[in-house]
Amino acid sequence: MTRESEREVLTAGASDIGFALAASDAEALLRLVDELEIGNAQFNLTAIRDRPGMLRKHVLDSLSLQPYLRGTRIADIGTGAGFPGLPLAIVNSQRRFTLVEATGKKARFVEQTVERLSCGNVQVANVRAESYRPFELFDTVIARALSSLADFAAYAGHLCAPEGRLLAMKGKRPDEEISALPKTFRVLAVHRLKVPGLDDERHLVELSPTRPRAAPPKSSKI
Repeated sequence: MTRESEREVLTAGASDIGFALAASDAEALLRLVDELEIGNAQFNLTAIRDRPGMLRKHVLDSLSLQPYLRGTRIADIGTGAGFPGLPLAIVNSQRRFTLVEATGKKARFVEQTVERLSCGNVQVANVRAESYRPFELFDTVIARALSSLADFAAYAGHLCAPEGRLLAMKGKRPDEEISALPKTFRVLAVHRLKVPGLDDERHLVELSPTRPRAAPPKSSKI
């Protein structure tokens, strides 16, 4: 594929997802794929090696979350080589992203990529999610292919603001995982995702913290 045809894949894919991709953002996403190619040779970051696969299975797959983000503070748990957080950060310059990754080599790669792409709205936290205690909670907490829903809630639920959302990207609809969720979280919706250029089944489970029940009013004696 030529650079121009790759740009067309991203632009058309973003349109299918439901938003217009700026030319500067398309170029930044292609530079992200460039960095991933180089990083793969050094660190073996991902099993996907071909550029068309990276464009669809990493970049467009990540961007399929775009319609479901809320608020300005976004956390990506177990970001790995930076997905889905980095593509989303590139097309959402007005939002702030924290990419959480416990594996040192992956966190270092993401930090290097953030610097090379001049992503001023991204910070990387090289820490286990369950140990992370940020000063502010997040409006949206996302994860792609990260263990079970119950584990996701256990690892990262404390990072979600009371009115925030946890977004878990899954393949097939995870009905058994949904039934095993703790009562501290409830399922708001299960969205069927359509990733342009991919026939693979994709779902997004949208969770929110369960609000504690208000205590009944105390009876007053007259």
